[in-house]
Amino acid sequence: MELEPQIKFRNLNPSPAIEENVRQHLAKLERFHKHIIGCRVTVEAPHKHQHKGQIYQVKIDLTVPGGELLANRASDKDHTHEDVYVAIRDAFHAARRQLEEYSHKRRGDVKSHDAQPVGRVARLFADDEYGFIETPEAREIYFHAHSVLGNAFSKIAVGDLVEFVEEMGDKGPQASTVKTIGKHSAE
Repeated sequence: MELEPQIKFRNLNPSPAIEENVRQHLAKLERFHKHIIGCRVTVEAPHKHQHKGQIYQVKIDLTVPGGELLANRASDKDHTHEDVYVAIRDAFHAARRQLEEYSHKRRGDVKSHDAQPVGRVARLFADDEYGFIETPEAREIYFHAHSVLGNAFSKIAVGDLVEFVEEMGDKGPQASTVKTIGKHSAE
């Protein structure tokens, strides 16, 4: 790795054991993909006061030649992530899948598919006219109201299924086109 990895802790005290675990996972990623330029890992506990059953969130931002990959394991429904080490493992597993996909695309050996990817609307910020789609791989894709076909942004709700076209934006992956599936489909 060209740059020293950054490991940050939010809402929990820094832990040498957790940091060492993160570094071990990073070493495995580097063996898999030798061209990682930089990496930022954030291990976060919920804002709530310490209590039993808190679910940890782990975000990994990898810088690679030609772009950035973001693996975000932030599911408040996955109770296996009450164990910080399981949350770290799952986040690095998602990062490895993204690196594999990135490598295949760079080599040009990715098959083209006619079907667009499908995801669920994870979060909406109606007043600011944007939201996020969660993919089956637990990645989050930003979208703006203008990307929604048929001016249907006001009809979208959290949890709705959507098809989307992904592209790399200035701040990461974004959907250039979003189409609702089912009851609110744009015509």
